[in-house]
Amino acid sequence: MDNGREFHKYEDVINRQHPTSKIHPRMSRTNRAAQFAPFAALTGYEESIEETARLTDRKIELSEDEIEEINAKLNSIQEHIKERPEVTITYFQPDERKEGGEYITVTGRVRWIDEVNGVVVFEEETSLKIMSIVEVKEEGSA
Repeated sequence: MDNGREFHKYEDVINRQHPTSKIHPRMSRTNRAAQFAPFAALTGYEESIEETARLTDRKIELSEDEIEEINAKLNSIQEHIKERPEVTITYFQPDERKEGGEYITVTGRVRWIDEVNGVVVFEEETSLKIMSIVEVKEEGSA
């Protein structure tokens, strides 16, 4: 005790005025509050979770009969290539980031079938690999 009063640890500074810098301006309340706002401690974590949750399809393994049927339809298209036959082809597009992929269906007129490189090329320059085809429908045929 000091002169009848209890001595406090910070009594010498508790009632002083807050120091103000002559060099740095005082920070606004908004900027001060922003210092304590939540932040992404794990950069990319949310994207990683979304990528993991994204679903992909498994590639269907075709039977020999199904492969022969697709080849027969492609041969028929090749025979009528000058007529630019309109077809609908469903093919498997592998995913670039994870196992699996998706099935895509395109409809268009076939420009040519490149047997050497194994691709079907449509008039609008879309091309797809023959090995990825799972279904071929010639428009106008059942």
